[in-house]
Amino acid sequence: MVDSSAQGTGSGDPDELVAVAERVAGRARAGEELEVYVARGDETEVRAFDGGVESLTSATSAGIGIRVVVDHRLGFAWAGSLEESVFAETLAEARDNAKFATPDEHVRLAVPDGVAPVALDLWDEGLASVPTTAKVELALALEARARGADPRIRQVDAADYGDGSVEVALVSTTGIRASSRKTSAHISVRVIAGDGDASQTAGGFSVGRGFADLDPVRANDDAVSRAVRLLGATKGTSGRATVVFDRRVASTLLSVVSGALSGEAVAKGRSFFAGRIGELVGDPTLTLVDDPTDPRAYGAAAYDAEGLACRRNALIDSGVLRGFLYDTVSGSRSGVASTGSAVRGGYAGTPGWSSRRCGPARGSPARSTGRGSS
Repeated sequence: MVDSSAQGTGSGDPDELVAVAERVAGRARAGEELEVYVARGDETEVRAFDGGVESLTSATSAGIGIRVVVDHRLGFAWAGSLEESVFAETLAEARDNAKFATPDEHVRLAVPDGVAPVALDLWDEGLASVPTTAKVELALALEARARGADPRIRQVDAADYGDGSVEVALVSTTGIRASSRKTSAHISVRVIAGDGDASQTAGGFSVGRGFADLDPVRANDDAVSRAVRLLGATKGTSGRATVVFDRRVASTLLSVVSGALSGEAVAKGRSFFAGRIGELVGDPTLTLVDDPTDPRAYGAAAYDAEGLACRRNALIDSGVLRGFLYDTVSGSRSGVASTGSAVRGGYAGTPGWSSRRCGPARGSPARSTGRGSS
């Protein structure tokens, strides 16, 4: 299956998108705050199964999302096009939606906070020149290697290749002006191993900024070894013991903890860390940070989804709880500033908080071609 759509301007200089956002933001009326989010991108997805290509998707998207705040009422609308003719209609829809929104004293747009963005190079220039045939061949080779890696591998559920590039610009009447671009690529494989009546399922993956960063051998070996090594495993005896967690298990546990470190969860009384700033909440050897400025992070970014500079946020320092992650609205509810932690799925969505790279301290656009509002 091939799915391809393209609207508006093609890929190029992000400053071109900034100019688009500035033109629309310049239509703001007196007494209203206006935010314009513009994005465009490309993506490819390939799935191999049973020696053939099960699906192939290649898509290009471009669109605009507009937020309007009037008297603490928020209106939002989006369009999957960068044609000049749709801007006025989208802005009108956002304004109309604001009239029917419930007033909330904490609803507001971000304002510059003086934090300078970290210079990050998250763009692989060579990704666009990789032919689709090479991407298909990689997915097929990944699936074939997994099937022949071990006689105990009964089936390869799927072998996937995916990549994407996205350029974003955000301009608001509150003084925000930001632009960025990013590429990403990944491969993954999922296998089922069996021995008699016992079976185990496991997966492996590799990620990077471009095609050349991917390691199919590592992804395959990881999936196969994880599946076969658990065959014949038995439940251990009950008791107290020292446990060494696999990295993936550790990341799952950290995802639970990071959810409790949401400023929004704290404001709504849904966090077990609420009211414990300054307390010892973990082992004194534990330091937990959220650092989207680390270029090794798949979710690395120079700016958050509200146009504020991303920054390194220390959440737990030597076992002591130091803070939470906020976007502008959740920060306002708690009487604190945003930590530059807002994210959004693309031009068809609005911002919300998220951890980008929450872990122990060490030293993609929405593919849509329609319209919507809320």
